[in-house]
Amino acid sequence: MLHHLPLIPHVSFLPPEASSMAPRVDLLLWFTIGISVFFTALIFILLFVFAIKYRRRSPDELPEKQIEGNLPLELTWTLIPLLIVIVLFVWGAKVFVSDRRPPANAVHVYVVAKQWMWKIQHAEGPREIDALHIPVDEPIECILTSQDVIHDFSVPAFRAKMDVLPDRYTTLWFKATRVGFYHFYCDQYCGTFHSKMRGYVDVMTREGYEAWLSGQERHSLSMAGEGAKLYQQYGCITCHGTGKGPPWVGLYDSKVHLMGGQTVIADDNYIRESILQPSAQIVAGYKPIMPTFQGQISENQILDIIAYIKSLATTPNAQGATAAAKGAAAPTTKGNGTGKGE
Repeated sequence: MLHHLPLIPHVSFLPPEASSMAPRVDLLLWFTIGISVFFTALIFILLFVFAIKYRRRSPDELPEKQIEGNLPLELTWTLIPLLIVIVLFVWGAKVFVSDRRPPANAVHVYVVAKQWMWKIQHAEGPREIDALHIPVDEPIECILTSQDVIHDFSVPAFRAKMDVLPDRYTTLWFKATRVGFYHFYCDQYCGTFHSKMRGYVDVMTREGYEAWLSGQERHSLSMAGEGAKLYQQYGCITCHGTGKGPPWVGLYDSKVHLMGGQTVIADDNYIRESILQPSAQIVAGYKPIMPTFQGQISENQILDIIAYIKSLATTPNAQGATAAAKGAAAPTTKGNGTGKGE
């Protein structure tokens, strides 16, 4: 609940550094500010000094000699700024790339934005509204989407910010380094109550997080387990379990060959489009017989199916649907697969 946080947070120039990325971002920021302040001060000081030193003292005073050029001086004021800009570019690029590449062991959290609230679901099953509980010192990857307009998920203390777009997924990752409560906001104007679209991250110790998980009212199944149920409920098994459609086993993050010779990566956006617009990209070797589920399936159900596909092993096994019904990480019998245009 938001009443855990003060209505008027402590005001400072920067929020606390509460993530692994925050010190790197702040160091780059302070360097940029320092360079800007230095050269701004230098320019104004030189303007003042030159205006006084070289002012015209009488109406008939003329310069003794017209300076046509000074190659060393011109090289100096060209090469030094160039070097500074190169340093800023390389430094900023390294920070940006690190900020965009989540670790392989990052825990997935699914965030759905809606005017004017944040719906958050953990892979284990618990769901939250305008709150996110996470363990400290563990990488978290947020998979973000919107049910209506463009939003923006921002956690200032983590120096983390990402646009949240309708009809596609974006990702944001961070690793919290300090236990405590931290605000998150919508940083993109999204309507009348935009200013109220906020929440908090509760960073907990591993023991505290496990205790919180065990005390949550959950669905009977994990997200992968719910996806396994939807696999049966919506009849996906009739094609993806019989060979009529592409297999789901080993699908996620693999290369998919399309009719026409192109290849795509089977990421979250690809799977989502496969469900809602199955004829957009036809998988090579399969007929475009899959119907669209646009309007028949919710965004949360799509995320459950994606979690199920992610959970599948790289090779078929004999776990079967019974284990899935118990919340296992999505067993299958044969190559129950998905792909566009199945």
